[in-house]
Amino acid sequence: MNLSFFDQFTSPCLLGIPLILISMLFPALLLPSPNNRWITNRLSTLQLWLFHLITKQLMIPLNKNGHKWALLLTSLMTLLLTINLLGLLPYTFTPTTQLSMNMALAFPLWLATLLTGLRNQPSIALGHLLPEGTPTPLIPALIMIETTSLLIRPLALGVRLTANLTAGHLLIQLISTATTALLPIMPTISLLTALILFLLTILEVAVAMIQAYVFVLLLSLYLQENI
Repeated sequence: MNLSFFDQFTSPCLLGIPLILISMLFPALLLPSPNNRWITNRLSTLQLWLFHLITKQLMIPLNKNGHKWALLLTSLMTLLLTINLLGLLPYTFTPTTQLSMNMALAFPLWLATLLTGLRNQPSIALGHLLPEGTPTPLIPALIMIETTSLLIRPLALGVRLTANLTAGHLLIQLISTATTALLPIMPTISLLTALILFLLTILEVAVAMIQAYVFVLLLSLYLQENI
């Protein structure tokens, strides 16, 4: 019984072919493509407003050199947001519950911000490893600690996103299973559990949106340190 709770996190396959790539590309089909008309419809206007809001929030902490990353960060935010929200629908698969995918997104982008800092301002980038005014005996230990905290950033990004979404999906499945099991035995308790499930679903919608924003926001903050 316990193993069935984790079946939702396995990549779906058809004839032995994993369908995770299709599940990652499907959210893009829901976004309306731009057209050449002078007057846009309400959906396109809402989409442009949302993209403008996301880009504005992500670019506020950055200077003009960091604005080159606007398209990449906004696209990543949109991808994570749509995947997380679609994963809350019944009988769907959430690719962002896989640590491998989250690390594949976090590590190259973190490495790009680090290499950007080492190329443009190497002295400042390396200066983060040793705070100013450090006593001489503590210099080797602080350098090791700061290096470890620097290298652990991509792991923290991937694990944070995976753990939050996995915990939410497990809670929803556990409570929904309890609601179905208690319905013929104790209908009143089952209705109360269904109410808790409804509130938890609303919470998970907020968590899916917040985690996508936090993932991209932390990347923008790492970029801010290196430009």
